[in-house]
Amino acid sequence: MSSTVGVIFTSINDEHVAELTKVRSKGSIPYGGRYRLVDFVLSNMVNSGITTVGMLTKNNYQSLMDHLGSGKEWDLARKEGGLILLPPYSDESEILYTNRLEGLKGAMAFLKKAKEDFVVLADSDSVYKLDYSKVIEEHIANNADITMVYHEHECGDSPAYILMDTDGDGKVKSIDINAKGKGLRKHYINVFVARTTYLLSLLQKVIARGLTSFSKDIILPAIKTGSVYAYKLEGYYGNVDSLQSFYKSNMDLLDKDIRSEIFGGRDVYTKVNDAPPAKITATANVKNSLVHDGCLIEGTVENCILFRNVIVREGAHLKNCIIMSENFIGEDCNLSYVVTDKDCAISSGVTLAGCEQKPYFVNKGSRI
Repeated sequence: MSSTVGVIFTSINDEHVAELTKVRSKGSIPYGGRYRLVDFVLSNMVNSGITTVGMLTKNNYQSLMDHLGSGKEWDLARKEGGLILLPPYSDESEILYTNRLEGLKGAMAFLKKAKEDFVVLADSDSVYKLDYSKVIEEHIANNADITMVYHEHECGDSPAYILMDTDGDGKVKSIDINAKGKGLRKHYINVFVARTTYLLSLLQKVIARGLTSFSKDIILPAIKTGSVYAYKLEGYYGNVDSLQSFYKSNMDLLDKDIRSEIFGGRDVYTKVNDAPPAKITATANVKNSLVHDGCLIEGTVENCILFRNVIVREGAHLKNCIIMSENFIGEDCNLSYVVTDKDCAISSGVTLAGCEQKPYFVNKGSRI
């Protein structure tokens, strides 16, 4: 895999999770108590032996830069290759890109300098485990021009879905862009593999013709004239394309089997923050919850995920909640199906409630 370069999109479809991307890119959305969404795709690449990764930024990427730093936590602080932040411009005019294809235009200089034979393009809004070297092996065995990774699951009506149909040999016959049909379908997870020279040639052609859509102007013509294959992702897949799916994917971690699948075996790397252990007092009652470093729990916490340095005062009752870092929950509060962003304070006696389909969201830095 030393002959493979990675490109990660950190800000595609930010608007689908507008509550969480007001102050950050999609890839830097906090997840699971101590991680960011980008950690999973980046760890997959590192664990697959990819040592040169271009991180395609856009706007609100300060928290992403703070999190990634030099790439040391992922062993990507290197003199050659390593972690490289790519500028958020579509061309020399320094206009922010508006779609995937325009973003790749800004990454062309990076790809042209790359010495690696293959490129893996991936989004940073999903939680899964995948050895990209296996995808490359199958890509070579099939003599494919493009390999698209999919996961088979019940699809909802997200506007970001691309569904595919394949033949018995795994060749992609067709794709349905912006599909809204429900049912068990093959959902393209925005992991794309190709030879670097092949992708560059496609990009040069579509740019010369003034085309603007990656799926319609890159993938669809390749299906018709080239050799496009599908690779099936087995196991757990959590896609964050709404506040509801963010809530569900986090709460999935309370299932020990899912938790073991995601975090067992190969490591998921993240920025290390030193903090004292959580303190759970004699007045506390904690059930089926993930409580992370620095927390002080005096009240009742049930079926919740608490990020670092959360304080829950005596008499407070939290059920089915996601509480991000540096939050304060006052005495006798009652929170149910609530998601709080970072650095919030809930005063004593406050009651907040949502539901599984529509959790109640508290903006970053709020005081209630």
